[in-house]
Amino acid sequence: MSLSEVSAALRVRLPELGERMALRIRAEVESYADDSLIPFASLRESCTANADQLLGRFALDAEPDVRPAERTGRLRAEQGVPLADTLHAYRIGFEYLWAQMVDEAQRHPEVTDALLVAGSSEIWAQFGRYAEAVAAAYREASAELALRREARRSALVEALFTGALADRTTLWETARQLGLPERGPYAVVAASVPDPGGDPLPGIEAALRQTGVPSAWRLLPDQQIGLLSLTHPDAETVIRRALRHRSARVGISPRFDSLRDTPEALRFARLALAGLPGDGPGVARFDDSPLAMLVAAAPAEAARLVEVVLGPVLELPAAERARLLQTLGRWFTAGGVAAETANRLFIHPNTVRYRLRRVEKLTGRSLTDPAALADLGTALHALRLVPRPDGRSR
Repeated sequence: MSLSEVSAALRVRLPELGERMALRIRAEVESYADDSLIPFASLRESCTANADQLLGRFALDAEPDVRPAERTGRLRAEQGVPLADTLHAYRIGFEYLWAQMVDEAQRHPEVTDALLVAGSSEIWAQFGRYAEAVAAAYREASAELALRREARRSALVEALFTGALADRTTLWETARQLGLPERGPYAVVAASVPDPGGDPLPGIEAALRQTGVPSAWRLLPDQQIGLLSLTHPDAETVIRRALRHRSARVGISPRFDSLRDTPEALRFARLALAGLPGDGPGVARFDDSPLAMLVAAAPAEAARLVEVVLGPVLELPAAERARLLQTLGRWFTAGGVAAETANRLFIHPNTVRYRLRRVEKLTGRSLTDPAALADLGTALHALRLVPRPDGRSR
């Protein structure tokens, strides 16, 4: 003896059961009450299909097909219904269907209490199977949707950086889809990727969003580039703090107001990155050092400038070369004051003056001549940024 006759009787009323189940779910689960999100006809169809499979388990002793549950899971993910609400709706549906089976069993004297207890155990075991099928399909569909959204977002960001979007309306629509304001000011950031596929600025988009700075990013093999809104009053401070916290090498473009200027801003950000001295982490803004940016913009010419201005110094033995270049660099940093330079190098001021005279003699450029000073200062910038033509070390 089983509940097959009870299930068979209910299957005759399947359209009615599907509709009543859908009405119960709609009344008890808030997200299901929005007909624009989940049309009632779609909900009724899903309820009917799942009820049919479950009743078939009792009427025909057949293993239920969970494909309707999987279809529902995928559909709800695509509709944006929370997974918790989807599982809650399934629980309501199972409770309703079991209540109907218990009610129908009263019309079948042969159905004992023991059969109902066994049936109760069975229906909740099946609920577990259906819930697993719904959740697995939901998560799979959610992952696919996330990948598609990320691919589209990445394509839109790429289009902005390459200038593929020129129409004003298209630019505004793209900004909205990326969560950016339609008007500036903006800035572009370029961060060096230490290893192919690496992320030099992990979690940067979420971190900036939490502080009120929307942004959109794209990871390239050698760089991570981002378009950032500066409409927040403290945006630049927030951005610099977030970037420094991640210990990467980063270049920042000047501010700009139109998204049409994004490709040019990207060029400036990359120049700022190229102009960042040393090999360690740091943040360089294009406007902070125009001379360094100029040098970075013309690497071949900068390398030639190094040879022309500092060639004789570079030919010295490594130790002497390093001492003279370090002293000259510190002297520029100290504003041309020998005593301050000496303090920074922990040497006597006369030693500083001696080394500077050596530089003057070797280069043929006087440190009292403004034009010669400009040549030497530019060459020092270039020396830090570009390789020598012969590949010799600094």
